[in-house]
Amino acid sequence: MPSTRRTDVVLLAVAVVWGSSYLTAKTATEATSVLLVLFLRYAISAVACVAVVAAAVRSSGPLTRDELARGTLLGVTQAAVLVLETYGVAHTSAANAGLIISLTLVLTPLLDRAGRGGGLPVRFYLAAGLCVGGVGLLVSGTGLRAPGVGDLLMLAAAVVRAGHVVLVGRLTAGRSLRPLHLTAVQSVVGTVLFLPPAAAGLPLLARTDATAWAQLLYLALFCGLFAFLAQTWAVQRTSPTRASLLLGTEPVWALAVGIGFGSERLTAAAALGAVLIVVGTYWGQAVERARRAERTPLAAAAAFPTASVSGGK
Repeated sequence: MPSTRRTDVVLLAVAVVWGSSYLTAKTATEATSVLLVLFLRYAISAVACVAVVAAAVRSSGPLTRDELARGTLLGVTQAAVLVLETYGVAHTSAANAGLIISLTLVLTPLLDRAGRGGGLPVRFYLAAGLCVGGVGLLVSGTGLRAPGVGDLLMLAAAVVRAGHVVLVGRLTAGRSLRPLHLTAVQSVVGTVLFLPPAAAGLPLLARTDATAWAQLLYLALFCGLFAFLAQTWAVQRTSPTRASLLLGTEPVWALAVGIGFGSERLTAAAALGAVLIVVGTYWGQAVERARRAERTPLAAAAAFPTASVSGGK
């Protein structure tokens, strides 16, 4: 298989895995508590990350103070994202969750430019308007109604995730920080944060069946560790634009998995809303990327982490 096609396949695999994480998290929270799911997801990921980092100490060196400090702060914001996402998906459909969280791609540039000079073109706000209209149709169900609790939590998760992504960019800019080491610190921080509230539910693990454990392992190792490392590997071998386009298919896969495997249904209005969200996020992302490219020839490459990271998976 040619290297370009192999890289595309890896990026699509990451998008599929992330898209499937919403249904997996939803079914996992039906088998056990949300807090226990969050703790185990972090704990399993932390064990795997720390093991990989420890094995690579001789070649890459130990954890630095910079990585520890910034990883700790990012671990707190990432934990906030996952709390909102997991509680949100527990109270809405996996398809809705995956589509609403994709608003991060439009919200991130807005937050990133807050307090900075230079606005975004009118086209960007038109794209954002499409997304807002799409969310309204998506959550309307069989008729116009107020968004449900789960939908509102996913909207909040999109805002917090966008803030997390901006923070990642600003904390890591111009610094020699290793992604795997930062991920390990964030995983440990999340484990520590969720252990106290989840401790009361730990005895329930004795009655957790093999299916629930498989879902937890999938969330931690595939939606977490594998997706992050695969994304890092692939982005180094392709253009930011191409990678962004492929990773941006995440909400499409969330919709497909929710309908295909979760027996979820989409009304005509909700289907139109899904289309508007996907079109709006792609359009807004393209406008923002072009704007950065106009400002400086190197900005298009630098924009990739801000424009397309799904930080917090």
